[in-house]
Amino acid sequence: MASMAVEAAMAVHLLGQQRRSNLRLCNIKTSRLNVSHASLANPTTSSPSLGLSVVDIKERCQKWEWKGRHSIHYFASVTDSNSTKPPLLLVHGFGASILHWRRNIGTLAQHYNVYAIDLIGFGASDKPQGFSYTMETWAQLILDFINEVVQNPTVLVGNSVGSLACVIAASESTQALVCGLVLLNCSGGMNNKAIVDDWRIRLLLPLFWLIDFLLNQRVIASAIFESIKKRDTIRNILLSVYGNKDAVDEELVEIICEPTFDEGALDAFVSIVTGPPGPNPVQLMPRIPSPVLVLWGNQDPFTPLDGPVGRYFSSMPSERANVSLYVLEGVGHCPHDDKPDLVHEKLLPWLDQLAASQEENIV
Repeated sequence: MASMAVEAAMAVHLLGQQRRSNLRLCNIKTSRLNVSHASLANPTTSSPSLGLSVVDIKERCQKWEWKGRHSIHYFASVTDSNSTKPPLLLVHGFGASILHWRRNIGTLAQHYNVYAIDLIGFGASDKPQGFSYTMETWAQLILDFINEVVQNPTVLVGNSVGSLACVIAASESTQALVCGLVLLNCSGGMNNKAIVDDWRIRLLLPLFWLIDFLLNQRVIASAIFESIKKRDTIRNILLSVYGNKDAVDEELVEIICEPTFDEGALDAFVSIVTGPPGPNPVQLMPRIPSPVLVLWGNQDPFTPLDGPVGRYFSSMPSERANVSLYVLEGVGHCPHDDKPDLVHEKLLPWLDQLAASQEENIV
């Protein structure tokens, strides 16, 4: 039974979520930004991805004190403090960190001021004992970071559960803190309990309840976590969710593996897996007026296009003028790291049009 729980937890939870599934006025004319499968005028030329080394990123990271007691790890590349283009904030998914964006930061920073953050409980950010991890908490962290550190209306770029945190933040922002949203294979919840209308998840619900029960037993939870954080286990999970298997190298395995040895990592894992799933993006997206770009890898076993979340986002461009969608062929759950050049090819022109539209409104 314990072995079965280990395998289920491995399959469901390491790099993503469910298996299927004012500052300055930022009043943007969103109707101009619905590029869904259409060509764009005068796009930024998409060159091969300029990656930053793990060492470079680590050396340039900083600490921000959130709520006066939690140390939050972040990266900033601010090359033009007077830029009229909106800054970008990159938000990682489950089990990942700032370093998961190492293949994107260099390319994006050529054109924009770029920030990236380790959500509390992940990466090099604090993992407090007894902390209750929720989607709403991560969303508030994002909004507070924009307000206190970035200090400009920001485009949020998120992957997996990070995407959902960005959706919640954008839906709750009342100060024009968020002026654009980029979602890379958005999660439907903090864990699988959110996706109750997918028959595949319903079949597995008894197993998820069993896993929750086992993870609430400290000795069993520790044994499960020790099994999951082994390098071979992490590598196999990554290989199962990446379309481009060559992207799963030893550096990526180490990026995911290293934070699991931090004090508080086990508690964070248990809290996230067994906690409330949080708000559903289906209820939140209609509340977001900002332009939204959805990029979806079609080989994602966690949030597939034929699951309820994938189907919902696939239908959005035909229903909402502010939403654009691109399906990325041969790409898995983490498009930005799986095939970064393909993501930049769609992302950069969209950002250019958003920035141009924003400048027109300021003028």
